[in-house]
Amino acid sequence: MSDQSRLLPNGRILRYPFRERVVHWIAGVSYVYLLLTGLAFWSPWLFWLATALGGGTVSRELHPWAGLIFVFATALMYVQWASQMHETEVDKQWWQSLPHYIRNEDEEVPEIEKFNAGQKSLFWGFLWAAFFLLLSGLVLWFPQWIPWGLRYLRYTAVIVHVVAALFTIALFMIHIYMGLAIEGGALHSIVNGDVSQAWARAFHRLWYERVLRDTGVRK
Repeated sequence: MSDQSRLLPNGRILRYPFRERVVHWIAGVSYVYLLLTGLAFWSPWLFWLATALGGGTVSRELHPWAGLIFVFATALMYVQWASQMHETEVDKQWWQSLPHYIRNEDEEVPEIEKFNAGQKSLFWGFLWAAFFLLLSGLVLWFPQWIPWGLRYLRYTAVIVHVVAALFTIALFMIHIYMGLAIEGGALHSIVNGDVSQAWARAFHRLWYERVLRDTGVRK
């Protein structure tokens, strides 16, 4: 799906249309539920999370269904954003300037399009993790379908599911940090959809210039 960003009548820039925001929040809410219930199943010390979410039985029944919702939302995000997530030469420069990005030294970071290389990596990381979580989760959901002669498939599924889940937790923490601490205003954009021109110019200048150019506005 092509980028639908545009300059709004109030002078702000539409970054995420309503549909993209809905898909993002479906993925986000389902993921948080999976995270909390998954941690409860992973460690007895965290089982109180399942209790707080309705009890162990309820959490056990809803966890795989929430997983299907998360995978479906992730697939929709792929349809929405995959065409904008390909690596460019600017992305290579961005990785080289990563220490400056972390320290908020914006003047040392190359001008970028709508998504920087870190955001693209998060996108592909969640996508592949969702794929492995789905495959391993189906084995764990329906172990009776796995012949005893293939019992090692069950053991492998347990390991893959845990590793993929821990990988998403790391990505989730980075995602929250980037959205709240580094690019202040990013949370507003995924809630209300728009950003100020100053924000767009500061963090995604190439995208900002393209939106103005497509709108026929001179800088």
